[in-house]
Amino acid sequence: PPPPPPSSVPPSAAQHTPSTHAHPADVSESWEEDEADANANATPQPPAPVEQPPAPLSSGSKVGGAAEESAAEATTEADPSSAAGIDGVGVHQPPGAAVCGSTDGSAPVGDGPVARDEGVDQEGEDDEADEENDEDEGGEASTAEGKKIRQADDRPHLNIVFIGHVDAGKSTTCGNILYLSGQVDQRTIEKYEKEAKDKNRESWFLAFIMDINEEERAKGKTVEVGRAKFETDNRRFTILDAPGHKSFVPNMIAGAAQADVGVLIISARRGEFETGFERGGQTREHAMLAKTLGVTQLIVAINKMDDPTCDWDENRYTDIEKKLTPYLRQFFNPAKDIFFIPISGLTGSNLKHHVSDASNPKSYHAKGSWYGRDKPTLWELFDGLVPPDRRVDDPLRIPLLSGYKDQGVMAMGKVEAGVVKANAHCLLMPNKNRVKILSVFVDEDEVDIARPGENVALKVSGVEEDQICKGYVLCTAKHPCPVISTFKATVNIVELPEHPPIITAGYSCVFHAHTACEEVQILQLLESTDRATKKKKTNPQFIKSSCMVKCRMQLVSPMCLEPYAIRPQLGRFTLRDGAKTIAVGKVDEIEEAD
Repeated sequence: PPPPPPSSVPPSAAQHTPSTHAHPADVSESWEEDEADANANATPQPPAPVEQPPAPLSSGSKVGGAAEESAAEATTEADPSSAAGIDGVGVHQPPGAAVCGSTDGSAPVGDGPVARDEGVDQEGEDDEADEENDEDEGGEASTAEGKKIRQADDRPHLNIVFIGHVDAGKSTTCGNILYLSGQVDQRTIEKYEKEAKDKNRESWFLAFIMDINEEERAKGKTVEVGRAKFETDNRRFTILDAPGHKSFVPNMIAGAAQADVGVLIISARRGEFETGFERGGQTREHAMLAKTLGVTQLIVAINKMDDPTCDWDENRYTDIEKKLTPYLRQFFNPAKDIFFIPISGLTGSNLKHHVSDASNPKSYHAKGSWYGRDKPTLWELFDGLVPPDRRVDDPLRIPLLSGYKDQGVMAMGKVEAGVVKANAHCLLMPNKNRVKILSVFVDEDEVDIARPGENVALKVSGVEEDQICKGYVLCTAKHPCPVISTFKATVNIVELPEHPPIITAGYSCVFHAHTACEEVQILQLLESTDRATKKKKTNPQFIKSSCMVKCRMQLVSPMCLEPYAIRPQLGRFTLRDGAKTIAVGKVDEIEEAD
């Protein structure tokens, strides 16, 4: 159409501020005429560009993590320069992403932990109607803008966390798994080999796939939880590479809280297994924390079997298995929940290809022939794992890890219960922010629906990235997640610090639950039970190690929690003090809930 004459009113005239001298009635008539002229002479606008999906997370991207305890704990037995990796909440985001969070797990400054929304209850019925309509639209294969939405993959999905003592070979094993599964090409491997050689650390090149931080590569120690994905014919997996140093146990807790299955990496090298398994090593603590945080099955991978100090010695493997089994029996059933396997994360033996398979020279080792072909490789163990029971019909619960901006506001977390679909209306607790789910992404692809166990990235509206913090929970308005401060709990004391070696009413420590972290105080000791004698005592004055106690606890700031009997994922917790895990427990009863 021809351009409008110079005297025509531009389309933006409807937004112009009228003269202060005009009469209200004249102003109203003038605006109506201007709007009519603008509509008549407006030039058609080109269609809006198709919205692009967020930038994909590269394999080995860092997520999760935690930083909750004092700087003294974070720098214990670590180089002072490592403190920067702790103060950053232990999270790597895609380039340009802004992360919200304070180092103590509290809400942002100026934003109260429980900001009430008076309209939530009144508008709950409208939300239910919107959710029903959204469910009807959730199965579309594409949107009106033409975006392709992948149908959800029906193959079972499992989250696997790699844990163990520092320098056991966790990152190298994870990197080799990604390489063998085709997630990393040969050119990238050659680049990492050159980089590792320049650092005089030739054997670290596979670890560089997961350790993308320069500090981690320089020191050879994982600081934050790395995340990557791979697939087999029957399963989809997300692997989480947890740090092994005791200064970064809070980060390990955040990674293990997202996992279904654990791989405990044990170094078979002479002296390294003994150091990790002795009191003070991380092998014991990681195994206990894994079970407490929801890991149901444990694969014990005896690594570095190719080391000259053992050289695929069957006696060394058997000796380690005999020493570990009695301790692991406290947390897992050896008959069906524990699997032992010898591996070499560096050479790839028994990862994808069997150590006794002479047709594959890279993984074959003649001295490993005692591990027969009838026994599984790590790949085969992964493919045979039984997925845990998923609560698809339960109300939606997504504990969030972080929020950032990438062509919109994005929220990252794991679906613990229920399902999430695009266009759903939700609540962000504990602040009761009303949000709308615009898109759902799983493994870098936009999908129509995400089920329990999936790690998702959600594009949302209604909140900014600084309103999405680690520990917040996304739920439905019809069934919001309780926000509590005072509750009753059962606590299993593991090992108290040397000073003081007892716990009394008024004791304070750091409280970890799902992705949240907060300070907690014990208000009252209700009943203690000695685990050795089974003797019970009501209202004890104090408790010592190796006791189980029922008590009342109070959080400094309210947190999203639920009773363990109703929602185990949001009802179990860990207590830490003085860079040490002192207790694990579960929420029994909520006393004050919002």
